[in-house]
Amino acid sequence: MAFQPINPPQFPTPIAPYSAAALAGNTVYVSGVLALGEGGVVLHIGDAAAQTRHVLEVIKTTLEAAGATMADIAMNHIFLKDLADYAAFNAVYADYFPGAKPARYCIRADLVKPDCLVEIASVAHIG
Repeated sequence: MAFQPINPPQFPTPIAPYSAAALAGNTVYVSGVLALGEGGVVLHIGDAAAQTRHVLEVIKTTLEAAGATMADIAMNHIFLKDLADYAAFNAVYADYFPGAKPARYCIRADLVKPDCLVEIASVAHIG
């Protein structure tokens, strides 16, 4: 099955060869999102809550460009640089999923940029 790349025009240029998301049938695969600005500059250094909010807003915008919403997310893949940020992450995350909660996992991992604290990749099903 062919897929359609989703790259919202307001996003900064990706730091690697990938699309923000891929739409295949009624499934949207959102690439791992970091709190990055233009040129790959890390935003909200040292603030896991602010990075989480930024990441989830990027995911929301990406899904909207594909015709989906946050409520369509079925699975989130979550990576935290430091599990000490787990509570701050969850406080923000809960605001974005007030109803039915998607499946997820959360692991500690080194991220592509040392100042990045949070990365999330999502899978959403439209309809």
